[in-house]
Amino acid sequence: MPSNAVTPAVNIPNPDQLIVERDKVVDYLLNPKHPFGASKARFFADFGFHARDWETLAGELRQHGQTHPVARSHQTPFGPRFVVERNISAPDGRRPCITTVWQLDAGQIAPRLITAYPLEADYD
Repeated sequence: MPSNAVTPAVNIPNPDQLIVERDKVVDYLLNPKHPFGASKARFFADFGFHARDWETLAGELRQHGQTHPVARSHQTPFGPRFVVERNISAPDGRRPCITTVWQLDAGQIAPRLITAYPLEADYD
C-alpha cells in the first residue's frame, strides 16, 4: 500500500455534516457550458436533474455520501479524500450509478463534495 494511502473507512466521517455547495452543483455539475462539467451536466440532465431544482441533486449527492460505504480513500495535501460508488435516485425514477468524491479539509469536521460523475457499474 502506498505510504500516502488511507485505510478505507466503513463510512465517510461525520456523514450527518456533509457539505454540498450550491456553486458546486449549479456552476459545475449542472452547467452545460462548463469546460470540465459539461459532460457531467448532460449525464445528470438525462436523468432529470436541472439547475433550476439544484437542491434535488444536492440532496441525492448528500444521501449518497451518507448511506453508502467508502470504496477507497487516499491522503491529499489538503486532507483525506473519500470515494463512494453506488446508485442515486433520479427524478425520472431511474437509479444511475455514480461516483462521489468527498474531502475532509485539514482542521475541519465536515467533509465537502469535490465532484460527482457517472460510474460504469450497477449495484442494484
